[in-house]
Amino acid sequence: MPTHNPRINVTFDAATAGVLADIAVVEHKSLSNLAKELILEALDRREDRVLSAIAEHRDTKKAKRIKHGDVWE
Repeated sequence: MPTHNPRINVTFDAATAGVLADIAVVEHKSLSNLAKELILEALDRREDRVLSAIAEHRDTKKAKRIKHGDVWE
């Protein structure tokens, strides 16, 4: 049965592959699940950096302020 999720092949040098394999053993995870988890974590961090940069750019003394409660009405 075909999967709905696309597969991605990634090639690492031997040292990096060894470190990932060691971590996977210690955490009782498959190598592919560990790699997926680390990639998702990295994407979250990258998203946080981008959103923080946008917020810092918008945060000026002349910026219009909206109360938190008003946003959700």
